[in-house]
Amino acid sequence: MNWRVRGAALAMALLMTGCASVSQLAPPAGDTLSGRLAVRVEAGDNTPARAENAAFELQGGPSAGRLNLTTPLGSTVAQARWAPGAVVLSTPQGERRFADLDELTREVLGESVPLAALFDWLRGRPWPGAPSTAGATSSGFAQLGWAVDLARFDEGWVVARRERAPQVTVRARLEKP
Repeated sequence: MNWRVRGAALAMALLMTGCASVSQLAPPAGDTLSGRLAVRVEAGDNTPARAENAAFELQGGPSAGRLNLTTPLGSTVAQARWAPGAVVLSTPQGERRFADLDELTREVLGESVPLAALFDWLRGRPWPGAPSTAGATSSGFAQLGWAVDLARFDEGWVVARRERAPQVTVRARLEKP
């Protein structure tokens, strides 16, 4: 799988858990978040830097939902669907199943990304599942080893950065409803 598909899948991975019948799930309840997503993993000891971006549409929540990733022209790059028990990732190369979101992000990006927390981070708030601390400025917070910058949240921007090596940066530009 090339890095573009992997990156799109991660961005996608940026949110799932499914079961054997995931493809038959009804559309997830809850509001939809959409916009552009970019993920960059800095070079590691034996791995090159990786960067991917795609338009995204995210529905549901950490326990059940769907994430669609598309090109600027609207072609679907990947779709992730999840519900308790497993995660299903569909790409033009086929369908793959994962036990959980961490397994998906590790496989796709080579690094784990806290997708369950991302739902709250994209809404400008800490995830209630782990402690958080106020950031050095009033424009964000730290949680799970990540610094979440909300300085431009009113413009739709959220930036989350993990400083430990290899550094991982997730940038999202949300569309206004």
